[in-house]
Amino acid sequence: MSVKSTAQPFPSLLSSEAQASIQNEFKSKWQSLLSLAARSDLKPPRSRRFKNEAWLRKPEALLSAHAWELYTETLQSMVSNANLQPDVQQRLSFLVMQWAEAACPANFLVSNPEAQQKLLETQGASLMAGLTNFCADLQKGRLTQTDESQFGVGKNIAITPGAVVLRNTLFELIHYQPVTAHVRAIPLLIVPPCINKYYILDLQERNSFVKYAVDQGFQVFLMSWRNPLSEDSDGIHQATWGDYLDHGVLEAVEAVKAISRQGTINTLGFCVGGTLLSSALALAQARGEQPCNALTLLTTMLDFHDVGPLQVFVDEALALLREWQLGAGGLLSAGDLSSAFAFLRPSELVWNYVTDNYLKGETPAAFDLLYWNADGTNLPGPFFTWYFRNTYLQNKLKEVDGVRINGHDLDFRRLTMPAYVYGSKEDHIVPWKSSFQSAQLLSGDVRFVLGASGHIAGVINPPVDNRRHYWVADPAQGGLADSPDEWFAQGRQCAGSWWKHWASWLEENSGEHVDAPSQLGGSTIRPWILHLVRTCTCELSSRCCLITASNCSHKFSVCYRNSELSAAQLLF
Repeated sequence: MSVKSTAQPFPSLLSSEAQASIQNEFKSKWQSLLSLAARSDLKPPRSRRFKNEAWLRKPEALLSAHAWELYTETLQSMVSNANLQPDVQQRLSFLVMQWAEAACPANFLVSNPEAQQKLLETQGASLMAGLTNFCADLQKGRLTQTDESQFGVGKNIAITPGAVVLRNTLFELIHYQPVTAHVRAIPLLIVPPCINKYYILDLQERNSFVKYAVDQGFQVFLMSWRNPLSEDSDGIHQATWGDYLDHGVLEAVEAVKAISRQGTINTLGFCVGGTLLSSALALAQARGEQPCNALTLLTTMLDFHDVGPLQVFVDEALALLREWQLGAGGLLSAGDLSSAFAFLRPSELVWNYVTDNYLKGETPAAFDLLYWNADGTNLPGPFFTWYFRNTYLQNKLKEVDGVRINGHDLDFRRLTMPAYVYGSKEDHIVPWKSSFQSAQLLSGDVRFVLGASGHIAGVINPPVDNRRHYWVADPAQGGLADSPDEWFAQGRQCAGSWWKHWASWLEENSGEHVDAPSQLGGSTIRPWILHLVRTCTCELSSRCCLITASNCSHKFSVCYRNSELSAAQLLF
């Protein structure tokens, strides 16, 4: 007796019409490639991975490059025509991209004529150098993206003079030395992201945002977040989002107010530093306090409705997994974060380094932004899991009283101070339209500015280079437009760096000129702290001057390891 199956057929992800169209297009393009190859008429491939002349001189390699591009194009066409929910389709597209980029013929010695040519020219030396590079990266646990030997914190990175004037379990507060006889009365506190080191805003002398601000006559303070390590046993592994607000940002705010003797201060937050800063100010406001005079946010999200390509990592399953792993304590490693960001653009941030560093045995070019990018920090588990769930997954921060921190409901709409909000047009981490929509949550006089380039390069665009451009809208039109597209249509393009525009805005919100402080930290700081910062030595580093040496003490920007002073004694 036969048994009739009741199982439902698995639904096709592609309609028969879409399948036929994709197949026919692939066949047509493949036949065209073969015909052009037979006549030696193939043009250079579109991908920059094949720009070297060696690909053009070797017909079989040139054909394989074109075949790979056709293969990649066909895979993405299949995904875009699949009958899937948008979030599933986005994730599948991401996975297909990873597969296609990994399969690129430029990634393998046997199919890369450029690497083969160098192997022969160097009589095998390039391969040996590549193996050396590979082993070095295995020891470091990450890809090398820049010639790190050309940079050093305290050598040519983070060299703007200053002193650490406060230290607690979460951060150090740096006060920078004024270079003008008079400074603006209201100081500026900078809150950098806590997922990398503070010196993204104090790179080399020519592109240091901190130095530029100091040169304009502003009193500048900056937080340097602690990098928690696995061996730490002082409770940092259990630090929460609320801890970072109260014992991080707000403690820094109070310190700057005390040092400058001002009732309110100006604040600037970059990336997640801006999210932390805005949350801290909302917490202070909920307590009836208004410590901020004017607010600057750089590539910051407060509204996480559209998080761009990062959406592929966002779902309930991952949130639950991380909460199970880290919710009660532990660390999210810097490597996990950097890998996630790198694979958003695998061709540029992963596989080209595999080709150049390993197959060709080259040393990557020196680039200070990538040096900083490799210097990541770990995050406390409870801090990260709260952040991930309440922002990326559930977008609760934007809601009125959507989250409750340390007994208080937060609402960004209660922030009424003047605000300067900057977004980068090609930002793949904080989409500029999300930055604009975040600005709409603020209730004060908000100035939105859009810069060219991406998440980091758009921000670090010093006027001395006279590069790129930015867009502004006339404030006389009545504040922010209703939508980012409407704002952009109303905006005008300006040549050069947005830094000058920001400095002019900040001057209007920084009070009168006063005599520059003769002592960093004001009259409350003990003179020996400056001496200690400049003379401290440590077996971990041969250079520990000023406020640099990020590897000293394993955590902060300055090493007090060989000092007999306790951490409590270092507080002003």
